[in-house]
Amino acid sequence: MIRFLKYAAPIALLTVAGCAEPFQARVSRYQALPAPQGQSFAVVADSPRENGSLEFRTYADMVANRLQQVGYVRAGTATGANLIVSINYGVDRGHEKIRSTVGSGFGGFGYGGGFGYSRFGGYGGFGRPYYGYGFGRRAFVGGFYDPFLFDDYNRVESYTVYNSQLQMTIERQGTKERVFEGKAQAISTDDDLTTLVPNLIDAMFTGFPGNSGETVKITVAPPGKTRR
Repeated sequence: MIRFLKYAAPIALLTVAGCAEPFQARVSRYQALPAPQGQSFAVVADSPRENGSLEFRTYADMVANRLQQVGYVRAGTATGANLIVSINYGVDRGHEKIRSTVGSGFGGFGYGGGFGYSRFGGYGGFGRPYYGYGFGRRAFVGGFYDPFLFDDYNRVESYTVYNSQLQMTIERQGTKERVFEGKAQAISTDDDLTTLVPNLIDAMFTGFPGNSGETVKITVAPPGKTRR
């Protein structure tokens, strides 16, 4: 007899955004930032229509607090800032994963294909190893390995995974010279931006500004525990 179950993948490979479990993200950073010496900055939305929203202001304040902690100074207005910090965030519509097993033992498969969605609009395709999605006008490519490697026999499981991302750039005011590009990506079983974005911000600023050209895996610990 085949049993039909619906539940989330193991936390070892997926993040349950709303639970008190570690949040895992992949962070890539390129930077030529000047050493913090009191330079002023302003945080703006990558999409101008978001600048006045309360949601964006909440996340902008989080980013500003982290920059202040490393020695930069928040300007009263964008026109008076030395550095302009732009952020863009989103989560896709999710991908349902289904796996069946007949007999016990080792199993698993991967996938590549489909499309992603950003709250700022746009679609993208993917297909090479790891995972991928589209945000805005950009496409991110990859595949994702099924997490159910060991399981009972005669069962079919389905679950939904979501791809989320935070992008951040920093430019010099006036010259538009870019001095920082960062991208934090995560896969979760929850699409709640109010939890995902703060965690992605934490991941982006772990070890900030990081080694230029390096992609690292960041684990953001639940409250009261140490991140690594």
